[in-house]
Amino acid sequence: MASHRMMLKDVIKKADILLEVVDARFPDETRNSEVERDIVRSKKPFIIVLNKCDLVSKETIEKTKSRLSQIAPTVFVSVKDRFGTTMLRHKILETAGIKGRDILVGSLGYPNTGKSSVINGVAGKHKAGTSPISGHTKGIQLVNAGSRIMFIDTPGVIPFGENDEYIQGLLAVKDATHLQDPIGVAMKIIEKMCAENKTALESFYHVTIGEHEPYDVLLLIGRQSNFLRKKGEVDETRAAVKIINDWQKGLLMI
Repeated sequence: MASHRMMLKDVIKKADILLEVVDARFPDETRNSEVERDIVRSKKPFIIVLNKCDLVSKETIEKTKSRLSQIAPTVFVSVKDRFGTTMLRHKILETAGIKGRDILVGSLGYPNTGKSSVINGVAGKHKAGTSPISGHTKGIQLVNAGSRIMFIDTPGVIPFGENDEYIQGLLAVKDATHLQDPIGVAMKIIEKMCAENKTALESFYHVTIGEHEPYDVLLLIGRQSNFLRKKGEVDETRAAVKIINDWQKGLLMI
């Protein structure tokens, strides 16, 4: 934890502008207020980059942008669909407001939010190492993105807290087999989907949710998937693992 904090402070100190890369599906959960306070104290500008916007409906994107743009300039990006990276490049140049030299851009965020992928999208080339495995970026790397933009690529310098297993499940940092409480994580996914896009959840699993609580929805999905024990009871763990796997594969859209 201490080494992460030191690296974080060093990146903020060296950078002219910071990017906080978060997951567009759950921006509030993947933002870090402590990091944002450190950036504000340093008097450095920062941009909130909402990555993986291809997994979010246009309506959700507009609501999130309207809310977060009051905190900092906000750009939605889908590296998969090659969307938003040109806009992000322009926003970096505009927000930094530096002329006559390269702009040093610090990239921060939780593991698996796609920091290196965003850098590669802006650079237009595979310059920063990427991997679906958390912690792939092992140390600070300088990445020349052209047009006077130089990235400081970092490991997942925002560490998870002890009680953040559900975030690790949502971000695919841990797959279902490595989660201590897969049922709890699956219920978080169901709760999120019911709040943001219940219709998509019903359509994907062919269930009618109505006013059911997350646990009851888990049982509905398990029964519909025929995950039953010998006495006809729903195998909650199998149902939870399926929901987590479907979420982590990007099959469920908010």
